[in-house]
Amino acid sequence: MAPPILMAVPNVSEGREQTTIAAVGAAFADAPPDGARLLDVHSDRDHHRSVFTIAARQGELAPALLRGARAAVERIDVMSRAPEDAAQRGQHPHVGAVDVVPIVYLDPGARGAACAEALVVGEDIGRELQVPVFLYGELSGTDPGSERTRAQLRRGGVSALAARMAGSEGGEGAALAPDFGPARVHPRAGATLLAARPPLVAFNLQLAPPASVSDARAIAALIREDGASGLPGVRALGIELSGGVAQISMNVERPFELSLAMVVAAVRPHADIASAELVGLAPAAALEDFPHDVPIQGFDPARHLIENALRC
Repeated sequence: MAPPILMAVPNVSEGREQTTIAAVGAAFADAPPDGARLLDVHSDRDHHRSVFTIAARQGELAPALLRGARAAVERIDVMSRAPEDAAQRGQHPHVGAVDVVPIVYLDPGARGAACAEALVVGEDIGRELQVPVFLYGELSGTDPGSERTRAQLRRGGVSALAARMAGSEGGEGAALAPDFGPARVHPRAGATLLAARPPLVAFNLQLAPPASVSDARAIAALIREDGASGLPGVRALGIELSGGVAQISMNVERPFELSLAMVVAAVRPHADIASAELVGLAPAAALEDFPHDVPIQGFDPARHLIENALRC
């Protein structure tokens, strides 16, 4: 039986320099015809981030991810970005040049394959690139509720993570040790966060004027999972884009239970919506009954629905 097809969605902390983005994408895609396929690249100047979507069978994905990660580590210096300068740093929280690398299993039967491939990727990045790698999500804990989250590891940014690794942040105790790689952040590329998970949907809503970033933040606080009107599996931030556009930036972690139409319905009582945006790919179920009066910027079902992209 052939190994299962897996996806990876590496998030790289560069959304502005097109030469760098193209070089990283080419490295991910530099595979024989039966190897990894680069399905999508989504870059955002405000977030200062590019999201690559790659598909390959177990055993073929890890080499592609190492190639792309090497290209990113060689070209991106997150440690020189001033933490207090939001424009230079970008709107999206991050701790590394190759910030997060989720390995995505498309059905429950492929979970073991995804976990195994993720561990190979972590070992490769830590050993070959000398970047510390931290596991999060279901790979990071043995008991329910004991898993580390991305938010915990990103708290305070890369400088705070470096301090925790050195055991020098606020007297919190023992130094935080990575799961792979060196015990200090990379001098240019910071650290990498790694997980195995089912599909989630990265989904943004741009609010119509006169909504402000304060409105976006208030709505995000309401609808995120732990908010007063919490939606299950929703992580949400309110941010301000260029030109003063207010955006609610979300991860919808249970897209088979909570459709994007339901997310839109939860936001609409609080603000008018100008447009929506998918970052990367989504399962078709997530787009069921999506309202026709909310345009999704650049959306192409042939490219942006997982089932169709894998069929090509």
